[in-house]
Amino acid sequence: MIAKAVEHGATATAVGPEIPNQGAFVQPTILTDIGDDNPARHWEFFGPVSMLFRAKNEDDAVRIANDSPFGLGGSVFTSDTAHGAKVARRISTGMVFVNHPTMVKADLPFGGVRRSGYGRELLGLGIKEFVNHKLIDIVDIDAPF
Repeated sequence: MIAKAVEHGATATAVGPEIPNQGAFVQPTILTDIGDDNPARHWEFFGPVSMLFRAKNEDDAVRIANDSPFGLGGSVFTSDTAHGAKVARRISTGMVFVNHPTMVKADLPFGGVRRSGYGRELLGLGIKEFVNHKLIDIVDIDAPF
């Protein structure tokens, strides 16, 4: 996937110590210069690969963040946390964290949108995903419809 991203114009920069050349290892890599026409923009890398995008302004950053078939989590970093919350509301993911990377904690509902999932795990929101709710409505037999 890294090689295909590079074939479409991305720049790959290896980071960290060199990995073993035997076995199933992937060199940690940062991808940059990922054009709008590069299909890697819409891939979900499960491995030590990060894509970095340069945005012209805040609206462009939100556009880039939302231009994905996935939507698990994201982060907004700012010295103005109230403004960070406003930006977070504009990002279409199941979770947005302000001033820290995405995380999993037992006391936070976990889940995404679009191809990153449906519903939430953990807490009361999560437990309700795994039960069947039943409605029973009882009215007097002579009650009007």
